[in-house]
Amino acid sequence: MLEVKNLKAHIDTADGVVKAVDGVSFTIKPGETVGIVGESGSGKSVLAHSIMQLNPKPPTFYPEGEILFEGKNLLQLKEKELQNIRGNEIAMVYQDPMSSLNPVFKIGDQLMEAILTHQHMPKSKAKMRAIELLTDVGIPDPEKRLNAYPHQFSGGMRQRVLIAIALACNPKILIADEPTTALDVTIQAQILELMKSIQDKYGTAIVLISHDLGVIAQMAEKVLVMYSGRIVEKGSVEDIFYHTSMPYTWSLLRSLPQIDAESRHRLFNIEGQPPNLIHPPNGCNFHPRCPFATEQCKMVDPELTKRSANHYAACLLSEVEFKEGKKRIENAEKEGGLKHV
Repeated sequence: MLEVKNLKAHIDTADGVVKAVDGVSFTIKPGETVGIVGESGSGKSVLAHSIMQLNPKPPTFYPEGEILFEGKNLLQLKEKELQNIRGNEIAMVYQDPMSSLNPVFKIGDQLMEAILTHQHMPKSKAKMRAIELLTDVGIPDPEKRLNAYPHQFSGGMRQRVLIAIALACNPKILIADEPTTALDVTIQAQILELMKSIQDKYGTAIVLISHDLGVIAQMAEKVLVMYSGRIVEKGSVEDIFYHTSMPYTWSLLRSLPQIDAESRHRLFNIEGQPPNLIHPPNGCNFHPRCPFATEQCKMVDPELTKRSANHYAACLLSEVEFKEGKKRIENAEKEGGLKHV
């Protein structure tokens, strides 16, 4: 349904060109859930906005690549053609519903706007569709709630309204950019369950962007791990969480809180800071922070290489070297030889 080929999204700034997305490739199939993870600044949101063509041009430009949606290259479409796709074919749910919803318009007006714009139906039918959508996303007394303002809703209910707006035209792809970050864990679970039920009902493909690996493990079938504007590992949930072949992914997994008796008092962090995307380091971008880095890592920039059927990783280490390195680090930790917080 969607194929991103060697996409580069660069941002022109006074200090130089920021390579926010630098050679990313992946595909999305109908009804599939693709999770994208990585630290803040890894390029996740710029990638999502690139698919929707919402990055301002300038300063954003695309020196290379294609974004093919059902055979059409979105990078070559005119604004009017893109407006027919946004909301209608590809929709987006943002992180902060209070920033996305207009505080001076009623919920019903904002929900009906998308329906009237793309579906060209009478206002009476658009109102019935709006009530149906609010019912689908679990808003009680939906007919009355159409006349409410965003500030009269809780955070979880506002997020449900955003999902209803995104689903107003039955899009084929739903991009969710950190949809549960501002919510408590109970409401987060409800929103994730809602997204699953919506996907089952409408057959929508979902691109889920999150820094929460637990959310990705629960929701996704395929996972893309981003670092410094690139995909450094991709594969199934099992590949990424149980057979990771990239030190950065392994480091992310180690930073999750553990509940077993041996490690429950330790919360490991990734030393250092993400690289400067204007002047990235030579060789592997992760090598200044990588506990496995060799001299070769400082000189050679690794490409994604196949590790198993659908598992790819960008690392110069062999599987044997990676396993030996992990064992060495874990033994040193047990002996108190490595710092942890």
